[in-house]
Amino acid sequence: MSDGIRVFAGDCTITTEGDRAREQRGDVVVVIKPDDTVLVHDRDGFRPVAWLTRPETLAYDGTSTDDFSLTAIDGDSRLRVVTNDRYGLARYPVSAAGAPAGRCPDCNGALVRADGAVTCLDCEAQYGLPAGADVLDAPCEACGLPTMRAERGRAFTLCIDRECESLDDAVKATFDRAWDCSDCGGDLRVIREGHLLAGCDNYPDCETAFSFPTGVVDGECDCGLPEFATPSGNRCLDATCEHAA
Repeated sequence: MSDGIRVFAGDCTITTEGDRAREQRGDVVVVIKPDDTVLVHDRDGFRPVAWLTRPETLAYDGTSTDDFSLTAIDGDSRLRVVTNDRYGLARYPVSAAGAPAGRCPDCNGALVRADGAVTCLDCEAQYGLPAGADVLDAPCEACGLPTMRAERGRAFTLCIDRECESLDDAVKATFDRAWDCSDCGGDLRVIREGHLLAGCDNYPDCETAFSFPTGVVDGECDCGLPEFATPSGNRCLDATCEHAA
């Protein structure tokens, strides 16, 4: 991220208030992430001796050549770090870390998959991924970005950039009006309202709507709606269906 990560090393007094109230002193490394998360590490193990994740407020002073201090507050939790002896202070670039996913066609930077998205480590371009999608080795022929495989009724292979190829459009072209509403017999339309739905065309008179599961159509449920093979087993499009396996 462009804000970078701040790292301080020194002999510090660390005071915490709240559920982990105590005072400690030692030669430590203090890490301040771009989201203001503060981690204080000593020489042992991976667990910090003190921390506060995404505090509501963070007051930080590292301008003096001799001193360093910070105060992080989140509700009733408070973390205070004050130097007794300063060893060093630096700022470094930092990004998401994830599985390699190829090269960025715009800047040739490394692409990684992390936190439900593919991100370029250099230009910071980011492409959100649908739930359950697998990033493939084959690049998109149109733009050069990686492709993905996403299951929404069938397995679709598409570019990770929804502006290049849209999963919603692909699902709509395949399943729009493919099934009848189980309540009124109207057509089920493929729509997006926060997430991908099969919703009755007779809305608002009929408010029936079902979320598309991550899986492929594998037959028909006894209720007449399609049955999906999902990672957790077969299920009806209607997750509440009493006929579902």
